[in-house]
Amino acid sequence: MTERRETRRPTAFRLDDPSVMVAPLPGSGDTSRPAGRRHIVVTPEPEFTDMPNAVTPLVPPRRRRMSWASLFWSALGGLVSIALSMAVVRLIEDLYARAEWLGWVGVALAALAALALVVIIARETMGLARLAAVEKLRERAALTILNDDREGGRALVRDLLAFAKIAPRLARGRAALESHLVEIIDGADLVRLAERALMTPLDAEAKQLVSTAAKRVSVVTAVSPRAAVDMLFVLFTALRLIRKLAELYGGRPGALGLLRLVRHTVTHLAVTGGMAAGDSIVQQMLGHGVAAKLSARLGEGVLNGLLTARLGLAAIEVARPLPFDALPPPSMTDLAGGLLRRRGEESEGESGAR
Repeated sequence: MTERRETRRPTAFRLDDPSVMVAPLPGSGDTSRPAGRRHIVVTPEPEFTDMPNAVTPLVPPRRRRMSWASLFWSALGGLVSIALSMAVVRLIEDLYARAEWLGWVGVALAALAALALVVIIARETMGLARLAAVEKLRERAALTILNDDREGGRALVRDLLAFAKIAPRLARGRAALESHLVEIIDGADLVRLAERALMTPLDAEAKQLVSTAAKRVSVVTAVSPRAAVDMLFVLFTALRLIRKLAELYGGRPGALGLLRLVRHTVTHLAVTGGMAAGDSIVQQMLGHGVAAKLSARLGEGVLNGLLTARLGLAAIEVARPLPFDALPPPSMTDLAGGLLRRRGEESEGESGAR
């Protein structure tokens, strides 16, 4: 015979009612129960304070020690600099030996070259610092979204607003974000709001830049008679596209900063999107019937355009100061779908004319 459990209809009561009794927590050692059937027993739920956190903080990367290769190139660069300095000194001495005015001309030119070198070094340093600030903002944003840190989110948004002051196109987004800075409580929601307010116009312009570069590469490589010209144009277009994307998102890289961006873009493309890029290109080529409709040169142009578009997608994720969370990342279909349709229509027109 099964035991019939005692049930009670739902009722409303006040916690300060004398008939309301709070039962002891399980494991507290107090096993006494309130006497009488008219007492209302409230059993509190235990707080699991010893449970592991669901979100684990990101482990900061270990600082790399100076390798022997870095030491070699640093020492070699120092020797080359000393050799160039000694050569300039000997040249000025020879100019003084020939004529005094030639010596002064050499000194003036050397001073101008030194001034220009200092300005170039300062610009490169500022560009590298700007890129480091972009990477730091992206890492902080990912960590804030992961931990839902309210104070960290507010500090991040303030730094992001200060970082985006140089972009006049973001004035409306900055004003809307500043008005909601105190109203939003959750740190993750605040970062998502900042992404919608500040990154939406920049993402649209970035998509247009990548799409234009992909179409240009496709056209030039399709009509170019030399493979060397194709390679040089694709390389030039890729470097120009990465620089424009970095400037669009506030990076403003110099020569060294551009090399760093290219290295990070290629690394990101190889680690996170290499296989996906190949699968997407093959699917789009086969799905649109491009391989069967286009000639060899047009097919090569379309393939180079798709590869340029995939490189642009990786550059967007590297140059963007916020990770894609509230907004969907651009896809190959958004950037190169029109390119494939356009090439297919051109090929159909050529086959019809024949």
